[in-house]
Formats: sequence, structure tokens, C-alpha cells
Amino acid sequence: MDDFSPSDLKTILHSKRANMYYLEYCRVMQKEGRVLYLTESKKENLYYNIPIANTTVLLLGNGTSITQAAMRMLSQAGVLVGFCGGGGTPLHMATEVEWFTPQSEYRPTEYLQGWLSFWFDDSKRLDVAKQFQNARIDYLQTVWGKDRELETQGFIFKDDVIQQALETFHSRTDAATKTSELLLTEAQLTKVLYKYAANNTGLDNFTRQHDSTTLANDFLNHGNYLAYGLAASCLWVLGIPHGFAVMHGKTRRGALVFDVADLIKDAVVLPWAFVCAKESASEQEFRQQVLQAFIEHHSMEFMFNTIKAIALNEPKDTEDRAQ
Repeated sequence: MDDFSPSDLKTILHSKRANMYYLEYCRVMQKEGRVLYLTESKKENLYYNIPIANTTVLLLGNGTSITQAAMRMLSQAGVLVGFCGGGGTPLHMATEVEWFTPQSEYRPTEYLQGWLSFWFDDSKRLDVAKQFQNARIDYLQTVWGKDRELETQGFIFKDDVIQQALETFHSRTDAATKTSELLLTEAQLTKVLYKYAANNTGLDNFTRQHDSTTLANDFLNHGNYLAYGLAASCLWVLGIPHGFAVMHGKTRRGALVFDVADLIKDAVVLPWAFVCAKESASEQEFRQQVLQAFIEHHSMEFMFNTIKAIALNEPKDTEDRAQ
């Protein structure tokens, strides 16, 4: 391990990495050139390896601590570390998304420069916001169209209810002249999707409440924070600050993280939150299901390709470059 350099730990592109971890009641440390987490038991201490070169995000929940040496190695490998409450929510430091990001002054410049080329022009920024909205629907169609498990649960993209809602969504999105109109259209579509998911899973009395203790609401909150982690990692790798949002407002802290996370939330987090709530799944079972869906449907890669294409004004299937 002494022969490894920080660049060796970044050979796997972030958009291709597979792992995202939530840990609680353990100590994260560096031991013999590896990052491990230690759990204590009555008979012995148990060590588990964290494959940091293939990891994007590390969430540290209740009862966790981390050593300086471990943070150094995580930073070298480009892993984002966030401190959070039990079950992955909420992220601490404030009520907004806050991360300890791997420090490097040598972030790529082309994506930030491309982003700023349109961001200060209201009409261009509105056009990009519409691209975000269309991209999330494209991803919804891709995921729901090929996920057989979701199909058996009644999540069918070609369903008349979904198509009617999308017809209204697209017409209002195209006609929108300001961001507030896009946000209203988005909220109306999400309301339809919630109702559709609730009907499919027998949760007919569902009401979306961020502070609710119902299982579906808890899973939605938890899954959304997982999506925020992927979004924050994507933006850090591309060197785009979180303040340059296109949907959630110019002055809201971390707003671009929410914009990017919205690209995948409806397609992946929303349906599995309701399915797992119907099955009375545990928090861990839900988290494993969502993380597996992120991998299966290339959620991270989709985020990268979408943001890069918008920043560089290129087709969104642009190949990942070395970052």
C-alpha cells in the first residue's frame, strides 16, 4: 500500500463508482493503509474494510467517530463525507445540505466556465431549467420502462394516468416564462406521482409531510438524502459550486444539489419508498434497495452526463472524461 499515490485512488471515475455507505455506532479509522470501520462487541472488536477507491459518499450517523488519518485517505480518494442523524437524515451542520468535501484547488474549469456562460442570463437559465425538467422525465421513462420489479408493482410509464399528467407537464413547461411556473408545474406532477404510487401500493391516505413519522414519508426523506449525496459528489467532481442553481433559487444554499438530485428522485426514490412502505421493510432494507437501483439504472452516470452536456452545450450521451 505504500506505493499508492492519491491519483491511484481516483482511477475509478466517480460516475462509475458503485458504493455509498451509511455507518452508525462505529469508529472509522486508517489501519495498514486501508480505511476501516470498527464495531465493538462483548467478545471482540470487528474490523470491516471500506473500498474507498470505488466509493462516492460516506454518511456517518449516530454514534460514529472518524480519525484524521481516515479523513486524509478519504479525501485523497475523492470520497465525500457527511455527518447525519439516525437513518441518514437529516444531514447536520444546518438545515441545508452541508458536506466535508475533498479539498483540491485543481478542479476542472471547463464545466464551471460553461455553466457561468448561461447562468447570468435569465432567459438562458430558464432554458436550462426546462432541460432539467425534460431530462428527469426521460430518466423516469428509462427506469420505469425497463425495471420489471417496478412494473409488477404497477409502476408503468405508459399508463394513461402518467401519460395524461406528462402531457400537461410538457405543455406547461414549454409555455413557462419564469422559474416559479416551472416549480409549480413540477409540484403538480409530483403530486400526481405520489397519488399514483399510493394507489398502486394501497396507501390511499398518504399525504406528503417532511416531518411525518409514516413509513412512506420516512423512506422518501431517507431516499432523497441519498440522492443529495450523489448530486453533491457529481458537482464536486465537475467543479461547479452549489450556489449556481437553475430551479431552486439564486439565494438558497446548496440549491444546485437539489436541482441535480431531482433528476433521479421521481424515477427511483419515489416508487421504492412506497413499495418498501407497503412491505413494511426496515430502514436498512429500503436503503439497500435504493442503492441497488442507483447502480442498476446508472443514476450517477446519468447525473454526470446530463450536467456535463448542459455545461458544454453538447449531446447528453457525452462520454465521461478523466476527472
